[in-house]
Amino acid sequence: MWSRPGIAYLAVFIGVLGHASSEFVAVLSGVSGPEVSSWRFLLGGTGLLLIAMVAVGPGAVLDIWRAEWKALLPLSLAGVTLAYLLFHWALDYATVIQVATLVTTIPILVGIANQIVNRQAVSAVKWLTGGAAVLAVALLVSDGYLSKLIDTRSSLIGVLMALACAALVAFFSVLVRPIIGRHGALPVTALAMFSGGLGLWVVVGIAFGIWVNPLELPGLPAREAWSLLVIALWNTTLTQYLWIGGLAHAPDITRASYLFFLKPAIAAVLAVAILSQPLTLIQVAAIVVICGAVLIEFLYEARQKAKADASAKKTA
Repeated sequence: MWSRPGIAYLAVFIGVLGHASSEFVAVLSGVSGPEVSSWRFLLGGTGLLLIAMVAVGPGAVLDIWRAEWKALLPLSLAGVTLAYLLFHWALDYATVIQVATLVTTIPILVGIANQIVNRQAVSAVKWLTGGAAVLAVALLVSDGYLSKLIDTRSSLIGVLMALACAALVAFFSVLVRPIIGRHGALPVTALAMFSGGLGLWVVVGIAFGIWVNPLELPGLPAREAWSLLVIALWNTTLTQYLWIGGLAHAPDITRASYLFFLKPAIAAVLAVAILSQPLTLIQVAAIVVICGAVLIEFLYEARQKAKADASAKKTA
């Protein structure tokens, strides 16, 4: 599946689609806060683990866990359990718009994490396009919400939680890449999500007294039940697999992660199509800048590669 670079980038893009639609499904479910994180990753992690066992065999999955658990378990507890607990908990303090702003900085943090961990320098054009995209995201999400951002003092707690979530996800994406390279994206991602989901179930149960029971799902109200299934199987199982697997197999992990900047543009389209919310001129301008930054990144890399190939031919 991952033999061609284009497939890896496409997988990351589909993963972005899942990320961009998760807020809508969460709102429809009527479940919020840490509880929804427990539902998402307990069900989503279990679903992905079952898929991995069918694809590569239960024995192979267990062998990977035995070989890598000392590295994979702490990564899962940090990059899944803690990161997504902070993400959903942040929504109890800050607005969805504020949290979404900081989560969209993950690609920038991936580049920084990659530089710290792997000593891979971040090029000037990546910093330029990344900075432009972050500025555009700020314009997009602050339109109509700036006064709320200033007036709500408690939002600082949520902002810090969201920033911590983004940093944890970024370092997890970089640090898990060698393990995925040795064993494959599907089983490693499944083990990370399943162990991280169990961690969330325990943490939410102990800290908040909410012990999620999957057997109770059929008895929940219809909209809540199917929304939780969608957010688990589509927004979590498939999205996380494609996002992490695509990043792990992309020739340039930083370049691939910049596709995440398309999230606000996709979210805006969903807002118009599903919630019938109009777009303002500021929002349209921000979307153009975000998509333009991603396009410039791809065009620049293609031009540099063409120059290198031409130089190689002349030397030969």
